[in-house]
Amino acid sequence: MSGESTTRTVPRGGGGSKGPADSRTGQRLSGLAVALGLVLFLGGFAWGAVVYRPYTVPTSSMTPTIDAGERVLAQRIDGADVRRGDVVVFKDATWADAPMVKRVVAVGGDTVSCCQEGKLEVNGKVIDEPYLPSGTPAEISDFPTVTVPEGRLFLLGDERDNSVDSTAHLTDAAGGTVSRGAVDARVDAVVWPMNGMLDRPTGFEALGGLSSPGPLRTVVGLVVAGAVLILGGAAYGPFAKRAAAARVRAGTGIPGGR
Repeated sequence: MSGESTTRTVPRGGGGSKGPADSRTGQRLSGLAVALGLVLFLGGFAWGAVVYRPYTVPTSSMTPTIDAGERVLAQRIDGADVRRGDVVVFKDATWADAPMVKRVVAVGGDTVSCCQEGKLEVNGKVIDEPYLPSGTPAEISDFPTVTVPEGRLFLLGDERDNSVDSTAHLTDAAGGTVSRGAVDARVDAVVWPMNGMLDRPTGFEALGGLSSPGPLRTVVGLVVAGAVLILGGAAYGPFAKRAAAARVRAGTGIPGGR
């Protein structure tokens, strides 16, 4: 025999050593990602549940902005925060014994009338309303000038020829207006189907400030970020095991790990 040794030297970094994917640092970061993800995910849902209320719109009176049967998210607000152009959820016993969804076109102290060249007029200004069905006038028939009492609102549906709104209650004691205190929430978005955030009612900007959008985008961002962190952190374990098995096979030089 030649006396030569037949023992092979195991390459450094083979089988027994740990790589970065197996390190305790990786495991800790994985756990931290899952924990942070849970905080963001659950926190986003909790915040949304406190700020928003879901509603199903039962009629087509707000078409095409909101169709019958669609689900909306409405931000809980105080009636004092309502602005012109807002789509609000309110309940008034003289209108119906159920929540209703309409658009605020005038507030306390405003004068409102229709129609000037087929458009609504508020405080002497013609209002552009791009959310109305294409090619339709602001009202199917004119109505006389209404002065909205302080603390009250004048509301119309976007489907003006198919909406029981303030124009249908002009002969009531309140002249078709609704108390600010009757408002429970302001609609931010249509969530089923996923039509997204409502367009800004820019036609009312000349009369004063518009309402700021609620925190819905931030809430959704928190939930999505939380879900990504949870899934990413949870995926670390299986990925680390597969990476470790691949290193073992490569270190021993045995195809397929045999």
